[in-house]
Amino acid sequence: MLLCSVTGDVVVTHSSARPWSDGPQAALRRLRGYLLGCVSVDTRSLATFRILLGLLVIADLLLRARNFGFYYTDGGVVPQSLAERGAAEHAFSVYYHVSEPESIAALFLLQGAFALALVVGYRTRAATVVSFLFVVSLDHHNPFVLSYADTLFRLLFFWAIFLPLGERWSVDALHAEGPRRQTVAGVATALAMAQMVFMYFLNGVHKATSETWRSGDAAPLVFGIDEMTFLLGDFVRAFPTLVGYGGLVWFSMLLGSFLLILLHGRLRIAMVALFVLGHASFAVTVRIGAFAYVAIAGLTLFLQSGFWCDAGRVARRLGVDPATIETRVRTTVSIPLATTLPTVRLPARVDRLKRAVSVLAIGLVAGAMLLVVALAVLNAGAVADDTYDQDEVNALVEEHAVGGHVYLVAESLGIRQPEWSVFAPQPRTTDRYYVFGGRTVDGERVDVFNDRAFTWDRPGDQLQKQHDTYRMRFFMNSVRRGSVGGDLTASYGEHLCRTYAEAYDIELSHISMFEVTERITLETIDDPSGRESDRNHFYRHECGR
Repeated sequence: MLLCSVTGDVVVTHSSARPWSDGPQAALRRLRGYLLGCVSVDTRSLATFRILLGLLVIADLLLRARNFGFYYTDGGVVPQSLAERGAAEHAFSVYYHVSEPESIAALFLLQGAFALALVVGYRTRAATVVSFLFVVSLDHHNPFVLSYADTLFRLLFFWAIFLPLGERWSVDALHAEGPRRQTVAGVATALAMAQMVFMYFLNGVHKATSETWRSGDAAPLVFGIDEMTFLLGDFVRAFPTLVGYGGLVWFSMLLGSFLLILLHGRLRIAMVALFVLGHASFAVTVRIGAFAYVAIAGLTLFLQSGFWCDAGRVARRLGVDPATIETRVRTTVSIPLATTLPTVRLPARVDRLKRAVSVLAIGLVAGAMLLVVALAVLNAGAVADDTYDQDEVNALVEEHAVGGHVYLVAESLGIRQPEWSVFAPQPRTTDRYYVFGGRTVDGERVDVFNDRAFTWDRPGDQLQKQHDTYRMRFFMNSVRRGSVGGDLTASYGEHLCRTYAEAYDIELSHISMFEVTERITLETIDDPSGRESDRNHFYRHECGR
């Protein structure tokens, strides 16, 4: 096994490899070294992962704040009572204990403060735990605007609790005594990395059951969804053949995602780079929330020491010395910050107890994961036959004596594994827009959703613009599906009645909610006028009732 360390400008390579001919013991040592290398994480990668997690929390708070009153206060469309009914039965949320907008805003600020502590690495373990609980709490405070991005973010945050994220580039590292580790490897790193591989591979298996994905037709159809594509998406879908080949490459990468763990050195770097490029392309073409950025954060865990050595070489050839930059940041920012913030040292007995609890916790988590994986493996045939049902697997786990407790905790913290069936097994082949026909008390018809006179025409050339934020699309999916027995739809309908009257001083008698769907074909990817469309009336709301 090759390990690379950097001392100043000198790159020293140590080789611990032994020939297979030395006998069984040498072979076992070689295998053990290889397996540890598979789950070994450079502490600089952990630091990058930590910083990205904190920044993503802060960015999410800022984005959610744009619709603060609408989504997160009792004066909006999702009062606390409705949010609690829409979340899991045992859902945890600190936001359930406050109701005033000022108190909710204060919790937003407090969550941001802990996220900032995570970014700088101050009391990192505590900041990670509290930030994770805040992330779970905010998601449960409005479960109607969530996506796979939020699920992956919660799961990565959960695994982050067991990782030594403050080992490098942190205030904690400056407060600590003794040298810091260059790499870490263990059950915690293996589980965190396995989360990404599990997500990719299961999604690939789902896609493998679809002839549309295997033929290369799926990706062009996805890019035909005008409700989702934006920025470069409109340009890219004009080249369906190129998009089709890109979709086949991505599909193959998903099925080969286990190589993210099995490969070492530059081969792994190349594999990680492919996934990062894939997610970066999604970020500028498809409006699916923060999924691309969350996934890229998770992929940093796969960057081993060789990546940082190579990156340092490249930077120095470009005239940039990473060691100099790190020293400047350390002397001008990190050390003054570490000097300002108080050092908290736990008694040795408490520190030992904390470590024992951490080991016990990761042991319980690993055992629970083995139980879930074992049952998933038993259902692998169902996946291949396209009869896989995650609810059935969940039911099997819950019937187990330990599994029931596992899922109770997982449900309350929002960390149950979903099916990871993003655009799978069949890609979505319909576009969608909404027409909400409102009738005024004077008999005039208006479209209150698109703020226009009533018409069935498309609300503009880019359907994604009918939603002011990406979370609005997920919210409208919940409205259309009649979440919480239709009470969410009724709440939104009454909100529209009230806000329309306030904006135009015109009272509405009722609102008829329609979903207009357009069938996407390979011939109409960029030609919406040639599509067949259907109208679905899914709710009628009587204003004031």
